[in-house]
Amino acid sequence: MHRRDAASADVIPISDAPSAPGAPADPRTATVPRPSRPTGLGRVGVVLVSHSEELALAVRALALALADNGDPAPVAATGGSLGDGPGTSAVLIAAAARRVDQGHGVAVLCDLGTAVSTVLALLSEADEHGLPFPVRFADAPFVEGAVAAVVTATAGGDLSAVLDAAEETYRQHKL
Repeated sequence: MHRRDAASADVIPISDAPSAPGAPADPRTATVPRPSRPTGLGRVGVVLVSHSEELALAVRALALALADNGDPAPVAATGGSLGDGPGTSAVLIAAAARRVDQGHGVAVLCDLGTAVSTVLALLSEADEHGLPFPVRFADAPFVEGAVAAVVTATAGGDLSAVLDAAEETYRQHKL
């Protein structure tokens, strides 16, 4: 193993460690194949619900950019009322959940309390609204939770892992 200076990195992937089975002789020159997901396999979908469509779209764009993957999980942003003003619409939320459903569940994140109330009421009558199964509410900060949920879903996490990642952001302090 080669000595590294503190400015570069002090961690190497386990697969590059000298003790790894079949490890290359020189980890600096080895190419490590990236794991790839077989095409056709679905992932957990994420729905971002805001009182403002612009805000929902901006959070979606940020989360997808930070997931940094050419094949991201499906993410829908919905916001505003059917009358083009601020608010939330159960009809728009249900449509968004159906759009992102790939058969592995859908996580829904909201910005404000009345959006949460709308989503919880919608989920309580999921069959009547034609929601995919399962759809779960993530009790998480909107921006941080959305990023964590999208990154985890993109990595192939199941619905439980996506919800856990989003909800864990409540416990992460900024200082």
